[in-house]
Amino acid sequence: MHWAKYYLEMKQWDSHINEFRHFLKLEKGLSPHSIEAYERDIRKLVSYLEMVGSELKPEEVDSRLLQDFIQWIAESGLNARTQSRIISGLKAFYKYLLLEENITFDPTALLEAPRIGRKLPEVLTVEEIDSLFSFIDLSKAEGPRNKAMLEVLYSCGLRVSELINLKLTNIYREDGFLRVIGKGDKERLIPISNRAMKEIDMYLPDRHSLKLIEKESQDVLFLNRRGRQLTRVMVFTIIKNLKEKAGIDKNISPHTFRHSFATHLIEGGADLRAVQEMLGHESIVTTEIYTHLDREYLRETILSYHPRTNR
Repeated sequence: MHWAKYYLEMKQWDSHINEFRHFLKLEKGLSPHSIEAYERDIRKLVSYLEMVGSELKPEEVDSRLLQDFIQWIAESGLNARTQSRIISGLKAFYKYLLLEENITFDPTALLEAPRIGRKLPEVLTVEEIDSLFSFIDLSKAEGPRNKAMLEVLYSCGLRVSELINLKLTNIYREDGFLRVIGKGDKERLIPISNRAMKEIDMYLPDRHSLKLIEKESQDVLFLNRRGRQLTRVMVFTIIKNLKEKAGIDKNISPHTFRHSFATHLIEGGADLRAVQEMLGHESIVTTEIYTHLDREYLRETILSYHPRTNR
């Protein structure tokens, strides 16, 4: 390979990739983690070009070369899901180049991702949920907190990030709702059952008795013994320990509670639209959350069908 030409080629790739990063951040509002994932996948193509001795610029890559690249990553042992992600990243990159008029045709248009068998998430039965809760040691200092935390996780179908960031001031007792900040900083209101509120009330005296609470965590509901916000890892660890004590032979995580929440509601006959609203799978903000769904109907639907509401 002619090194002067290779240098110019790499500079061209770097320039386009950096511009693509800015596009993803400013126009698409993606997180740094997501942007880095896109870049890693595009860099795989660059590495492949280097390996085969190609001196092509981004706008010179054609469908045939991309097909060869896809065959190469398949033969390298990457699973179908990873291959699909890489193809998705390349499609996004070239769609951006087309949008910016750096290219006149999209070489990824005919690329097909490998078929991926849909992997159903693990779901706990109501009995398994009860078993997990029965192994929470309420005689320990962290017992009431763990019980309240997992009750909220299951009864409200929260993501783990929403759980650890839940604020005291986001609990609306009289209305029976929690306000959570979901993906993309979007807010949504979630009905909370009397049982979950009862567990929170059982935990609050312990929280208020902490000798020191960090300034940044003053309004955070669930804290560790040092007065700091819980981490995602800590929640995972608590659930893992309970799973082992209960002898549950399933690969579970905090997200399993969210899947179980939705599954149990739908199995009980809850309206799918109501469950989608609860999970925050659509663009929902506080004032518009119930534009197409009556607030009281949503609350009654969730609290009527959730298996722990009246227990």
